[in-house]
Amino acid sequence: MSEYSHIPEDVGTDDCLLKYSYIFSPDILKEKVAFITGGGSGIGFRIAEILMRKGEEALKPLCVAFSSNQHLFLKIQSAKKLTAATGQRCLPVSVDVRQPATIIAAVEETLQKFGKIDILVNGAAGNFLCPASGLSFNAFKTVLEIDTIGTFNTSKVLYQRWLKDHGGVIVNITATLSYRGQILQLHAGTAKAAIDAMTKHLAVEWGADNIRVNSLAPGPISGTEGFRKLGGLAKSMADHYKLIPLQRVGTKTEIAHGVLYLVSPAASYVTGTLLVIDGGHWLTGANNMSAMQALLQKPAKL
Repeated sequence: MSEYSHIPEDVGTDDCLLKYSYIFSPDILKEKVAFITGGGSGIGFRIAEILMRKGEEALKPLCVAFSSNQHLFLKIQSAKKLTAATGQRCLPVSVDVRQPATIIAAVEETLQKFGKIDILVNGAAGNFLCPASGLSFNAFKTVLEIDTIGTFNTSKVLYQRWLKDHGGVIVNITATLSYRGQILQLHAGTAKAAIDAMTKHLAVEWGADNIRVNSLAPGPISGTEGFRKLGGLAKSMADHYKLIPLQRVGTKTEIAHGVLYLVSPAASYVTGTLLVIDGGHWLTGANNMSAMQALLQKPAKL
């Protein structure tokens, strides 16, 4: 395997990496503070870990804002894992991105403890597989409230409370679902497409305040809840994944590395753009109607 096909270390569970080969300088984010929604599990957890690993000798504090779908015990456990693995500081806070008051409280707690916020990663999301005909009105509304409105709420609070006067970086985690009309994903695809549009508007309006705003769209990523939900379809989906130009699904670490690039000085002139990390999947992957057929009549649970 050549150096250009190297796949970084990852684990399928919400645990820290056993070893890590550094991308960029180990202290590229020294003394930076990141506020991450959805940072307690899945992709958000790995993003938190990789950013925390980019501080040297505990000089870079990191705040991870865990979304409210985690119980307090799990939030604390996630924070302990991150601190133990990286040696950096981690503050678990309770946030419901649909409720601005909870965001304001979490941001104030973060500013009180760390004194600033340099980076915002909007990773809180809600998703499930459901045909459009089976979506309840409330299910569709809830996903947009968490993903789209939650991204706006958090971005606006951070802008008003800190970023307007000090600058910073925002990364919105979106998806490729809307590019070709992904089956069973009307709700999530609509929500993420709106966030991509929001990214461009905010980049234009807030650029003069020295704020960079970008989107990152993951493809099929192993070790995530969404990937696990497709576990029963693994055999049927095997051929589908062969359609990915790189012939495999991605890892959470690879997504975290994309975020690392966008929030680092290496991307100092990058704003208003969308970084797709999916191995080229959206260019070639088709809707696998036969594999999904059994799910077509299942209504949403929300």
